[in-house]
Amino acid sequence: MRDVITGRVWKFGDDVNTDVIFPGKYTYTITDPAEMARHAMEDADSSFAGHVQKDDIIVAGRNYGCGSSREQAALCLKAVGVGAVIAKSCDRLYFRNAHNLGLPIVICPEVVGKVAPGDMLSISFSLGKLTHKGQEYCFPPLPEEVAGILDAGGLVPYVKAKFQKSDRIQI
Repeated sequence: MRDVITGRVWKFGDDVNTDVIFPGKYTYTITDPAEMARHAMEDADSSFAGHVQKDDIIVAGRNYGCGSSREQAALCLKAVGVGAVIAKSCDRLYFRNAHNLGLPIVICPEVVGKVAPGDMLSISFSLGKLTHKGQEYCFPPLPEEVAGILDAGGLVPYVKAKFQKSDRIQI
């Protein structure tokens, strides 16, 4: 994960659930992340997967990622190129799944009402700052361990890298 990303805003409201992020009808039929990416957010915005660009940013309201604990809802966004999700609040299981898969979630309620779809937004993860139209908004910088997981591309590569450096366990 790069420390600073800049992307276009894709804006969604409150209570965006995992079935909207990745339609439940595909849960057991699609396992390839590239195919999952083609269905990202299709129930909220059918044009999303075809128009989202690398590092674009989802901005949402309260309770983002509520619903089931399916990892596909985070994996499809990472696979389609979303750089981060900013929300007023996030379901705790979705928050953890997203970070485990290498997709940063930023909780910053102040910025949600200030941005519009298509606006450009920059995020500095280490400084805990969002920049939108020259205005800065702060959020708590990511803890070192979480930043390490995101830098590695997710929890599995992070743990593998840690244990490969260890003499105790071979992977």
